[in-house]
Amino acid sequence: MKAKLYIGSTCKDKNEYKEVRSPYDGRVVSSFCLCDVVDAKAVLETAKKAALRVKQTPLHQRINWLLDVAQKLESEREKIAKIITDEVGKPIAFSRVEVDRCIETIKLSANAMLHVNGETFDTSAMSSGKKSLAFYKREPVGVVLAITPFNFPLNLVAHKIAPALVAGNAVILKPTSQAPRTAFELVKLFIESSNAPNDALSILYSGEGVNETLIGSDIPRVISFTGSVGVGREIMQKAGIKKVALELGGNAATYIDVSANIAIAAKRCAVGAFINSGQVCISLQRIYVNENIYESFSKALVEETKMLQVGSPYDEQTFIGPMVNEAAVEKAKRWIARAIDEGAKSLCGSICNDLMFEPTIMADVTEQMQIVCEEVFAPIVSLMKVSGYEEAKEKMNASSYGLQYSIFCNDLAMAQKAIDELDAGGIVINDIPTLRFDLQPYGGIKQSGIGKEGPYFALMDDYTQIKSVVIC
Repeated sequence: MKAKLYIGSTCKDKNEYKEVRSPYDGRVVSSFCLCDVVDAKAVLETAKKAALRVKQTPLHQRINWLLDVAQKLESEREKIAKIITDEVGKPIAFSRVEVDRCIETIKLSANAMLHVNGETFDTSAMSSGKKSLAFYKREPVGVVLAITPFNFPLNLVAHKIAPALVAGNAVILKPTSQAPRTAFELVKLFIESSNAPNDALSILYSGEGVNETLIGSDIPRVISFTGSVGVGREIMQKAGIKKVALELGGNAATYIDVSANIAIAAKRCAVGAFINSGQVCISLQRIYVNENIYESFSKALVEETKMLQVGSPYDEQTFIGPMVNEAAVEKAKRWIARAIDEGAKSLCGSICNDLMFEPTIMADVTEQMQIVCEEVFAPIVSLMKVSGYEEAKEKMNASSYGLQYSIFCNDLAMAQKAIDELDAGGIVINDIPTLRFDLQPYGGIKQSGIGKEGPYFALMDDYTQIKSVVIC
């Protein structure tokens, strides 16, 4: 049950541990060692010394390292899925899916490194040039600091550490305090692999002064963070001169056109709004519906939502388990109450039992309501009537976020316009904005962040750097 400190490849026990309780039943399901500034400095120095050694590790060894971890993770699929469910309350069926996605992410990272290369230049193209061999190569950045959230505590760790390690970097992982053992078990597989370069990967946890020490240090050359806008802004302010990749919040929206298949759109929107209890950066939060089909779509969405099973995350049939903690529940309840006071109404849901929050559909909302314009990160979706695509586009783009949007339509010209005109990092046609494939580039604009995830794109944008070479 203990998530211990790894300073490089050396596992360290600590005197003080903090318990982690299940969001579902309050049981103690794991614990993590409380770290301090001394631990943070030790991890930083270890990573600094290891960086050159990892860089010099042959690529075939690094690729085999990742493939070995993926294979071992396959054999521990059920064990790891159970830990995810214990720590964050994710329904067991979706925890298994997350393990499977993590395996894919690791394999994709190993494969992506084969396509990361440089380019030669013919310097005689310039009148000022002279005969020489000129090219650039890509090489690892050195040390990467990865900070990960609770909602996908395994796969989002893999999205950061797998491409960073296969690129030849030393990595420091600081995972969420809600799911420390999930991250610890994955890190153990990496460190204990026979292909692992010594001290290539470290893991430490929260404690007084840890964040400030890690972020403010000159040793990490890249900080990759997934989490809230507020913390992302703080990292930017404190990081100094280094590359910062931020995958932050979202306020995902879709438009349901009069040409769409209402039944399919309603079924998919129920999934997109309420999967993982709405605790996904690209959870569907705003649904703009053509006024001519608003009533029929609203009815269909309510029916689909009421069929979603809320209950024990250990039940194979459960779709919605508990929210992560009481603070998240209280925020969601407060925002619903405020919206109702301002004239909105609930079409279904709004019922909460401890951390179990029933999927909620809000109507008669306005763009100014907090429940619409901010990220709720809860099983709440708002329905809004619009005259057509143009009005929906203007309202979708007015958001300060820009992660992923979608539209449902059977109009090719409209689909093409949406791809060109919707202001977000990702656009989905005829499915929910919650759809994401791990091999694609993923990341937003505006307050939704900087940079892209997806193994190949993270390798190119964040975990490697260009070195220009001329041989005369």
